[in-house]
Amino acid sequence: MVDRSLFLSPALEVAPQLLGARLTAASDVGEVTIRITEVEAYHGVGIPGPYDAGSHSRDRRTERNASMFGPPGHAYVYVSYGIHFALNMVCSPEGAASGVLLRAGEVIGGTELALRRRGGGNREIAHRMLARGPGNLAQALGITRPEHDGLDLGISPFALELAPIPAQRIASGPRVGVSGEAGSNRFPWRFWIAGDPSVSLYRPGRNVPPIT
Repeated sequence: MVDRSLFLSPALEVAPQLLGARLTAASDVGEVTIRITEVEAYHGVGIPGPYDAGSHSRDRRTERNASMFGPPGHAYVYVSYGIHFALNMVCSPEGAASGVLLRAGEVIGGTELALRRRGGGNREIAHRMLARGPGNLAQALGITRPEHDGLDLGISPFALELAPIPAQRIASGPRVGVSGEAGSNRFPWRFWIAGDPSVSLYRPGRNVPPIT
């Protein structure tokens, strides 16, 4: 079990520490475990530093982002593009808002269940692709907003165990698909395990300033 004090720090400090961690999500049909290989940090209200226009909690608390202002070490689940769910780990003291988006992982337990959830019975899915991208990761784990938003990541149906990655294996850069300055190299807030095949491909967001 992870020491809850880890999540008291802002997401930017927590994010690289989550690489290599094992996250399990259990359900009535079984459980799936991933090794986290790619994350992104997002800061909002109450967090010192530059204004993060890419964050859901950048301006105020709303019904959608309320879990980001809740207890650290809990889940914030949102709907992406009206289709996919995405899982975040809430950081910072309650009342402030920051979170780590889980962008990609390697399925290391419950592979058959992850395949069924991803539709593997109807099409072939490479193992490295099972949890590549936040929507695929949440789907492989069986995560939904109605069922998991606001839940404690340290107790059932979740289990989280850290497995630190050596600093020399951690890469960082701009966040994927984030528009404007928040998606530029002024915010190198994406972290990943260098060379891991499950890490998603980088694509810039709209109107991102040229890399300098």
